[in-house]
Amino acid sequence: MYLHHIRLHNYRNYEQLELRTDKQVNIIIGRNAQGKTNLLEAIFALALTKSHRTSKDKELIGWNGTSARIDAEVDKKYGKITMDLQFSPQGKKAKINGLEQRKLSDFIGSLNVVMFAPEDLEIVKGTPGVRRRFLDMEIGQVQPGYLHTLQQYGKVLQHRNNYLKSTGPSAISQPMLDVWNTQLAEHGVKIMKKRKHFIHKLQSWAERIHAGITAGNEQLRIDYRPSLDGDAGEDESVLFERFMIKLTQMKDQEIRRGMTLVGPHRDDLAFYINGKEAHIYGSQGQQRTTALSLKLAEIELIHEEIGEYPILLLDDVLSELDQHRQTQLIETFQSKVQTFITTTSIDSVNLDKLYDVGIYQVQDGRVTQ
Repeated sequence: MYLHHIRLHNYRNYEQLELRTDKQVNIIIGRNAQGKTNLLEAIFALALTKSHRTSKDKELIGWNGTSARIDAEVDKKYGKITMDLQFSPQGKKAKINGLEQRKLSDFIGSLNVVMFAPEDLEIVKGTPGVRRRFLDMEIGQVQPGYLHTLQQYGKVLQHRNNYLKSTGPSAISQPMLDVWNTQLAEHGVKIMKKRKHFIHKLQSWAERIHAGITAGNEQLRIDYRPSLDGDAGEDESVLFERFMIKLTQMKDQEIRRGMTLVGPHRDDLAFYINGKEAHIYGSQGQQRTTALSLKLAEIELIHEEIGEYPILLLDDVLSELDQHRQTQLIETFQSKVQTFITTTSIDSVNLDKLYDVGIYQVQDGRVTQ
């Protein structure tokens, strides 16, 4: 997978940008607040129809317009495609080869990316919500139908929560609650099965990569912690029954609190280094290495799932890695993956290890080579 060309219109601080990106490694240099991360964010948004930094699409629209647009030419194993994504107050419009896509989930997956940024450390040490978002965005890239199921689950969850909040305990209708329970469980078990499958594959890659980075001194394990007791790898019908039983058991507590307490929206992940939980016992270096291993594992997992490598986006992270980890990262992507790197100084990048490099200077929303 290769990004040949990208255009931005009124995206963040870019009024107009047209950029050819024909190199294997593209290094984007500039001081802070000039637009380096905005450019990487635009590539990420084109792939996933959303930013990695904000959930508010209106923040992507520049001050001088009413909409923002990203379009690009992408070379895939089956040939070139054009992609076009527009953000406006009315919503998003996405086109592939000029044809508008009826659902955004039909657009997602056309371009695959892996983003590695300083905030990815939060995947290891942050809140469960950060880890769920990580899961959802990565699974959605290789299995777009997952995002549709997740959206349906979210709608049922919202309706069910509204019903629990707005209806007094004595007025709860069991038949009505049964309807929401059934729909919640039907969508929920599909999400849990997909997450279990993804984590199993991620574990197999991350374990090997982490051992390589640490010269075999550390073993990484990833545990899926679903809010539903038991094994999420069980048959869907078994999971469904356990989900329904758990909802029945939690009924009184959920009515008192006015919220749904069971389901994938309360899942979590745990990372263990040599048997100890990285979130609690890991050093800053170990947590950073864990995050790096996850990102490198994503690259291999996406290749395994779709038959081609994604594009790698490195947002101001090379300077934070020691020489060994930087070399390990460069050697991993160098011959496989088209890469975009942002940095405030070229001195932070080990150029001796790189070939086929394009260098771009960014200043105040303008890019020069």
